[in-house]
Amino acid sequence: MINPTFRRINFQAYKPGRSISKNSKKVIKLSANESALGIGKKVQKVIKAFDNKISKYPDGKFKGLTYAISKKYKCHQNKIICGSGSDEIIQMLCQLFLKKGDEVIVPQYSFLMYRIYAKIVDAKVIFSKEIKFKVSIEEILKKVTKKTKIVFLANPNNPTGTYINNNELIELRKKLNSRILLVVDDAYFEYMVNKDYRSGLEIFKNKKNVFILRTFSKIHGLASLRVGWGYGDKKIINELYKIKPPFNVNRIAQVCAEEALKDKEFIKKSIKHNTLWCKKIKKELKKYKIITNDIGPNFFLLNFNKCKLSADKIEKKLEDYGIILREMKSYGIKNCLRLTIGSKKENLFLLNKMKSIFKNV
Repeated sequence: MINPTFRRINFQAYKPGRSISKNSKKVIKLSANESALGIGKKVQKVIKAFDNKISKYPDGKFKGLTYAISKKYKCHQNKIICGSGSDEIIQMLCQLFLKKGDEVIVPQYSFLMYRIYAKIVDAKVIFSKEIKFKVSIEEILKKVTKKTKIVFLANPNNPTGTYINNNELIELRKKLNSRILLVVDDAYFEYMVNKDYRSGLEIFKNKKNVFILRTFSKIHGLASLRVGWGYGDKKIINELYKIKPPFNVNRIAQVCAEEALKDKEFIKKSIKHNTLWCKKIKKELKKYKIITNDIGPNFFLLNFNKCKLSADKIEKKLEDYGIILREMKSYGIKNCLRLTIGSKKENLFLLNKMKSIFKNV
């Protein structure tokens, strides 16, 4: 019998942060950069009161949601497209812009889906070096060739938690060839209270060769509903609409996202919670000589190079208590873990267990 032939995929699939512990039934999941406070009251009301219209297909053009986004961020509705998470939009961008032999530049420690979707369409992924876990504009520019089609950049960057400032981001766009698309991923922008930081959308709202990614999975807490959006030149958006799945964002997700945008109090509360606990956790971790990135997004990259215990040992000991952090080996980062800022109760439990671990070290 002759079996159907198919492509052999020669790279590893995306490995998400674990949510199950081998040693404990009760789990505190601090591995996926999810919302510390869950969802806001406006979204809760939508979910509780949702009617029986789930038998009907959702709006394939997201008119209500794109209008709400355009109103919230003072941008053009016809330059917005939504996706089942922002990662679906990454996939569509790769399908639209790339062919075999094209090159994509990504920082060496960056969101894994940039490289995965680029490889799926047979593009070549080029890694630019980072300096002390920070994206380097100079290193990106060094990697540019005539084959470069896209530069992917998350700011702040996941998983390192570092960011490049306004001037560096503007400089990168100026020095890149205008034919290269710069994709700026704003996934964690809401958390950034740093004075020298501005989001990609704020800086490049009217640029034709910059595409912005946003998500409802982080500060808005809609990770399970899978809804993100992209903003770019109208010609690019029009072509993306041609290749996107017909009903890729479900109706509940669209309505919840609209309400999430209106919930200013929840967003304000989430930012305040994140800033407060980032300061407390960073201060405590410093006692154990665990190095972290500066305060910014809702997570820390924990570096154990100067610590008496290794990342592997801490990961295993915390898991014994039911606390799961994100391993960094899949990103190529040694002796590090990524820690998501949790709720007050989760953060206190974590710090208490860290104290116990280091008590006799």
